[in-house]
Amino acid sequence: MKDLVEGFLDYLSVERGLSPNTISAYRRDLYKYVDFLDKTKKLNHLQEVRRCDITDFMMRQKDDGLGPNSISRNLVAIKVFHRFLAREKYVKDDIADAMDSPKLWKHLPDVLSVAEIEQILKMPSLRDPAGIRNKAILETMYATGMRVSETASLGIEDINMDVGFVKCLGKGRKERIVPIGAKAIEILQKYIDKIRPKLLKKNTPVRAIFLSRLGKPLSRQSIWKIIKKYARAANIKKSITPHTLRHSFATHMLERGADLRVVQELLGHADISTTQIYTHIDKERLKSIHHKYHPRP
Repeated sequence: MKDLVEGFLDYLSVERGLSPNTISAYRRDLYKYVDFLDKTKKLNHLQEVRRCDITDFMMRQKDDGLGPNSISRNLVAIKVFHRFLAREKYVKDDIADAMDSPKLWKHLPDVLSVAEIEQILKMPSLRDPAGIRNKAILETMYATGMRVSETASLGIEDINMDVGFVKCLGKGRKERIVPIGAKAIEILQKYIDKIRPKLLKKNTPVRAIFLSRLGKPLSRQSIWKIIKKYARAANIKKSITPHTLRHSFATHMLERGADLRVVQELLGHADISTTQIYTHIDKERLKSIHHKYHPRP
């Protein structure tokens, strides 16, 4: 069954042009699914799968502690997979077509306050080369709202210091242009001029801006560890995720009156409903506007 999964992933990569990160997520979810069919349901072929088997897999995910967003993502992968199998005649019917996603509740991971962000940004030591690099990473991510993966793949030619813009390659290899502030540019320029050349190995050109001490591009995992390291140093008790700075960026923009459509564009969201998850946190600002302008506050 995993051979069919790999055939499906090849189709997504070649025909649909999905990003490597998306392909990796599909592989992870579908491998868990076919392992369940094989080891728990004792099925030998996907033609034998019934709708109740998919439901049982979803319940197993719930019992294992997965949240509704993760379960829904699994179901999306399974539905697209079964649609592919039916279209390519590997199975007779698309049994997953009519299945609905579990109801989701909107959940936003902990967002850092402006004061907490400022505290984190103070943590890297500018007397240490790694500290300068790390501060450049943190400032860039908070200034632009970029994903960790987008930051890791950022290249020298993607930043225009003179006009203050970053070219960002997001999900589905969709390109967007995002402004970057003066403070981020200042530390970035210092890192690029003084630190990065020392990290580069001789005669080994590297596109990525942010490099390890071995001269290789920093991975997503390494950048996430950097964020968590300085959050701990700043004594931040909130849960830190790979998207913490991105969530905080969007929240702070909306709190200060940014238009939702603008934030959607900056984040690279295809659907504005994805961006709307941030609007519920801005109740205090809405209350103050209501109190200021309503004739009977």
